[in-house]
Order: sequence, then structure tokens, then C-alpha cells
Amino acid sequence: MLFQLFYSLSIGLYYLLLNLAAPFNSKARLWLNGRKDIFGEIRRRLNGDTSPRAWFHCASLGEFEQARPVIERFRDSFPQHTIVLTFFSPSGYEIRKNYPGADYVFYLPLDTKSNAQKFVHIVSPAIAYFVKYEFWFHYLNELHKKSIPAISFSAIFRHNQLYFKPIAKPYKNLLQSFKHIFVQDRASLELLEEHGFKNAEITGDTRFDRVTEIAAQRNEIPLAARFKGQSPCFIIGSAWEEDIRIFFPVLLAVPDLKIIIAPHEIKEKTLLLIERMTTSSIRYSKANDNTIADQRVLIIDNIGMLSSLYAYADYAAVGGAFGSGLHNTLEAAVYGMPLFFGPNHRKFKEALDLRKIEAAFSIHNQEDFRKKFESVYNNEELRIKLATRASRYVNENTGASDKIIACSQALLNSK
Repeated sequence: MLFQLFYSLSIGLYYLLLNLAAPFNSKARLWLNGRKDIFGEIRRRLNGDTSPRAWFHCASLGEFEQARPVIERFRDSFPQHTIVLTFFSPSGYEIRKNYPGADYVFYLPLDTKSNAQKFVHIVSPAIAYFVKYEFWFHYLNELHKKSIPAISFSAIFRHNQLYFKPIAKPYKNLLQSFKHIFVQDRASLELLEEHGFKNAEITGDTRFDRVTEIAAQRNEIPLAARFKGQSPCFIIGSAWEEDIRIFFPVLLAVPDLKIIIAPHEIKEKTLLLIERMTTSSIRYSKANDNTIADQRVLIIDNIGMLSSLYAYADYAAVGGAFGSGLHNTLEAAVYGMPLFFGPNHRKFKEALDLRKIEAAFSIHNQEDFRKKFESVYNNEELRIKLATRASRYVNENTGASDKIIACSQALLNSK
């Protein structure tokens, strides 16, 4: 009871803070506006659809990329089911609300007891999936009461998480109600087993399946190919300003190296920062065959190309790890290249793995990057060795999505 009271108060406080922030914060406004009359919207859209349903829930865009290969395999394996996809965050919903792989896409109502009862009653899923860290207490409890099988995948656990604190014992007990928890690594499995879980299994991260699919289906970008030509090429992907300030000056000092920069957010301030640092750059939106040939730097001023752009690189720096956290290294690693990123990557298993197999470097400052990059750039044999390790690592870790679907078949066929 104490935990449930604490949990409900936390949810209520979160909702209050969103309302206070909404006049000043666009994401808070989207979060609140997207949930106005949410149950009316769900009822109207599901009205008359009597198909069995699968519910997939993602926090945001990153978790959606983990869910996507499972959703698409589910669609192929269970064509009679409709798919309901929910998001917690506007950064996921607003970008993927028209995703064709799902029949319905909604915001997830706030996790209160009454909301969970209402949502599960209306949607009435035959099976439910939660990605990575999505463990909503009241939703899981309602699914458990209704005997609806729930699966968690690409999950990762650490000793300091709430579920393993004495006060949160009801939460930990509720996680036992998952039919299966598919974890990314052995440390997570051993931690769950230490706490009495018997419903966990290592399958790895479904993002390996996703980046492999993206690479196989990537879009050709002729302008990028012509920009690179026969020169070596370095991409700074998902770049924040700190990434640009550390990586870019070192790269500019390397003769004949072509550089592609894809900022994390397309802001004029960031684009101008890059342009002020060099006299030889052009924005993708202004580039053509005549203007691109003599430029050393191609600035990507759009969203959605990065995963295909990595195919034109020989080296990559992945942004975010000088700030809040590292972006997706697997999008680059799948193509085979040495990787560089900042120090804030400890929560990212794939980054730790890539460092462990010596396919990636952690960078602390500009001079550190200069030394490490030059050691690879001046040794082609070493570059090829690191590139091979990176691509092999991705190839050896695919297949999680197929294991999840095999489990789903067993659960749905037994109903």
C-alpha cells in the first residue's frame, strides 16, 4: 500500500508539473494536448474493429526503433491481428503517428489505476509488448488481472533501479507477471535470477535487427557518393555543438579528408557554427554536382538521411556522449568502420562492447581525439581490422526479433 501511494503521488506530481510547464514548453503542451479526449479517440477509431489485437508500447522514438523489427515480423506472422502502437513521449508519437506498420497509433494515457482499467478494457489486447524500460505499474497489473500475456523485450536491468529497492517490492513482484522478459545481456539475466525471476531469457537487442534491415534497404544518395569521390570520408552523426567543437577542428587539419556533419537538431545556430569554422562547406539543400566538387564539408540540413549516409563513411563519430548520452552507434557500426564518441556512454551496452573489442574509441577532449584518430588514419591495416570487428559484432548479434515472435506464437496458439 505504501508503495502504491508513493507511486500514485509521483504520477500526480508529474502531471501537475507538465501543466505548469506547458505554457513555456512545447513538448509539455504536445504531451497534454495529445491526451485530450484520448479515450474518446480510441473508442471512435476502434469502433467496429473486431479483429484480435496486439498492443506495442514504446516510450519514444529510440524504443520504437527497437520495436519496429518485432512489429513488422508480428504483422507477417499474424496477419489476422490488428496492431495498436502507443507512445509516452511526443518525440515518438509526433514522428511516427502515421507509421504504416501499425493499424492504430495513440498516446498512452497516464498510468493511473482508472486509466489502465479503461484502456485495457477498450483495446482488449490479445498480447502486449513493452520495450526496454517501460514498466507501468497499473497497466501491468491490469493486464495480469485480465490474464493477458505481456512480454518485455530489449530490457536491461541494473542493481540501482527502483524495482530492486525494498520499498518497491510490489513493483518487482508485478514484473514477475510478465510471461517473458527478453534481456539484452547476461548481467541483466543474472540480476533477475538473483531476485527470483524465472521468466527471463537473453536474446539481445532488437536494434541489431533493425540496423541490419536499414543497411540492406538503404537509400542511395548519389550526391554523397559524388562528394566523397575517391577520398576518405569521416561522418560526425547526431552531432551536438560540443561534438562539433571537439571533432571538427581535428578533422579539418587532415588534408584530403572529406567530412559530413549531420547535426542532431537542424538549428540555424548550429549550421552557422559549422560554416564559421571552415571556408569550404556547403549545405545539402544547396548542393548540386556543380557546387559540391570542391567542398571539403557537407552539412546535412535535413532529418532522416543519417542511417543511409553512414554507408559512405570510412570513419564515424557518434554524437551525444559529451552531454546527456550517446546516440545510436549501431547505425554506423553495421557498415564497418572505426567509431569515436564521448565519455558519457556507460549506460549503452553496445558502446561498451565496441570498445571492448577495440572497434571504438572513447574520447575525452580534442587532443585525445587527435591522437587516437591519427593512430588509425595513418595505419590502413589497423583501420580495416577495426572496421571488420565493428561489422562482425553487429552481424553476430542479430536474431532477437525472431526469438520474440517464436515465443509469441507459442503464447497465442495456446489461447
